[in-house]
Amino acid sequence: MFNSLFLVELGYAFMGAGIGAGIAALGAGVGIGRIGGSAVESIARQPSESGKIQTAMLIAAAFIEGVALFAVVVCLLISFKA
Repeated sequence: MFNSLFLVELGYAFMGAGIGAGIAALGAGVGIGRIGGSAVESIARQPSESGKIQTAMLIAAAFIEGVALFAVVVCLLISFKA
């Protein structure tokens, strides 16, 4: 049988993994939102450079999304290992 201390530690691991995944998703949302807002503002100031701005925006958003996905996977691995 499991002792109560092990179950408490297991609960903390699940809680930490859930909080970590939530923070990663929140950070990615804020980062991509800031990139989008800055890109729209830049395009409004320099409409002739919209293609370059959009390309840079999409590349940066992809990097942010990749890091967020990596963080969520790490959190899931931590929760499954516990």
